[in-house]
Amino acid sequence: MKINKLLSILALSAIIFTSCSKEDSPLLPKGDYENGILISGEGSPSAGTGSVSYVSNDLTTTENLIYKKVNSEELSTFLQSMAFDDNRAFIIVDNQNTISVVNRYTFKKESAITTGLEVPRFMTVVGNKGYVTNWGSGSFSDNVSDDFISIVNLETYEVESKIDVAVGPERILAHDGKLYVSHKGGFGTNNKISIIDIATSKVVKEITVNDIPDEIFIDNNNFLVVLCEGKAAWTGNETLASITRINTTNNTIESKIEFANGIHPSLMVLDNTTAYYSVGNSVYKINISDIKLPTTEFLTISLFTTGGFASFYGMAVKDDKFYALNTRFSDISELQVFNLSDKKQIKTVEAPIGASKIYFN
Repeated sequence: MKINKLLSILALSAIIFTSCSKEDSPLLPKGDYENGILISGEGSPSAGTGSVSYVSNDLTTTENLIYKKVNSEELSTFLQSMAFDDNRAFIIVDNQNTISVVNRYTFKKESAITTGLEVPRFMTVVGNKGYVTNWGSGSFSDNVSDDFISIVNLETYEVESKIDVAVGPERILAHDGKLYVSHKGGFGTNNKISIIDIATSKVVKEITVNDIPDEIFIDNNNFLVVLCEGKAAWTGNETLASITRINTTNNTIESKIEFANGIHPSLMVLDNTTAYYSVGNSVYKINISDIKLPTTEFLTISLFTTGGFASFYGMAVKDDKFYALNTRFSDISELQVFNLSDKKQIKTVEAPIGASKIYFN
């Protein structure tokens, strides 16, 4: 009995010691770029390569050209977008037909995907597969489409197959066993949302929406929210823009709010039940269940007045802050940060040349 009791006490002590050790051990940092904001810049042929900048969460530290500093090489022009899994970032440079794979916290390069891509645009990760939209070589023809989704094995970094889709596949997201793809590229039939079954890699449905669908999000009702920019007047065939919601249970259009003729929104983000979209350098705010568009702007973004043409080119929302990119392709851009509650600007920091996308690391 005494021996059994002693063994029990020793076992209990070991458990307590192990538990306390785990609780007392500090979490080691994963890398210099953990817990911050990453900004991708497209770059330009005249002013500089595509690049990524880091901004700390408290907005006190900024570091440009982090990929180049860590890897002693450049990304080239144009850096289109980035995608992430638990530990990796995938940096898509479309005119190089390349995806650079880095550790998302250290930015140390791990590999590159250089085959099976043709004008890659956006990527989403499902398990050990990456799904990449590609414009192909015929995206700017009304009648020719060789556009596709590359399926990348993320263990070998090889494109193992592709899915043929309609003209101009752009944004892509995964939801409930399906891939949803907006078709923005080209000048012809760019008014589709493709739905792909992940298990079979087959397009199961195409939904016709207003022209030039771009940003897509899943809302809190599991509806797909789509911003359709509509064709501008300069195309000679102007069409109406819209915010469209698609029921992902039956893949039908649930609701649609159309903009007035001549109004063409270009950016949208979704924050819980609130969507923010831009028209020019003005930001508007709408509840996704609303049936009418707002008549007054929520926020105005001040743009550079010197140093070359500037545009409001990217935005994001997180933790009661609104992030806006005041972008130049001729020089350094800037990130403007506002409080959502009072709309006051609280910080401005440097951003890359051609700054276009904001990611929270």
